[in-house]
Amino acid sequence: MSVRKLKPITPGQRFRVVNGFDAITTDKPEKSLLAPLKRTGGRNSQGKMTMRHIGGGHKRRYRIIDFKRDKQGVDATVQSIQYDPNRTAFIALVEYADGEKRYVIAQNGLQVGQAIQSGTGSAPEIGNALPLGEIPLGTIISCIELRPGQGAVMARSAGTFAQLMAKDGKFVTIKLPSGETRMVLATCLATVGAVSNSDHQLLVSGKAGRSRWLGRRPRTRPVAMNPVDHPMGGGEGRASGGHPRSRKGIPAKGYRTRSKTKDTNRYIVERRKK
Repeated sequence: MSVRKLKPITPGQRFRVVNGFDAITTDKPEKSLLAPLKRTGGRNSQGKMTMRHIGGGHKRRYRIIDFKRDKQGVDATVQSIQYDPNRTAFIALVEYADGEKRYVIAQNGLQVGQAIQSGTGSAPEIGNALPLGEIPLGTIISCIELRPGQGAVMARSAGTFAQLMAKDGKFVTIKLPSGETRMVLATCLATVGAVSNSDHQLLVSGKAGRSRWLGRRPRTRPVAMNPVDHPMGGGEGRASGGHPRSRKGIPAKGYRTRSKTKDTNRYIVERRKK
């Protein structure tokens, strides 16, 4: 994977850095795995705005992703690596031996023609999904379940990965991308390898219009507001804004909002770094 810096032929392209898309093998999605994607514009069923800064953006169709990897013990062959407008990671179209096609999150290094598997007894190789208890210690993993059969919920974004640190009885200990170390049931599935498109963090949009294409509307800085609109608003001249906090007064930048009595706290070995 690589990135390209464009020639500054317009002000918007002067600082723009785009994806090289070296890993992409086709630009035509599988029609049977497409679904409509409704846009809300940040409005609820009454038409009232309930989320700010949402609206516009390019029309998209959803790609149905197999996060559960529940077709176990059947070999699948990677047909193509594709771009997905709904996520930062690339996706892989795989075809099983019985002819069924599915989309999965593509791991770094996954190649067209490669055979992948899921389920108990699979080899701990890139792209294979298997229970955490069967993966060797120190292995880089991604697309991790929190509950057996739930489907992948952690480490699904571009370039992210976790590491298997220890095994103890029916639990394993993993170090997550946030720096948090937590215990997960050994029967939960995870995919071997880091998520593809690790260069996503290097991209520079170059102009405000690209945010509009993604469906993001302009955001007003709190320090530019009046005191009636935000705790950080008001003041004479260019006031710094005081203590950083949200519109409802909750402190930002380090204030812990996680409940001290949350049931899953017992599974967290070490909290993420501030």
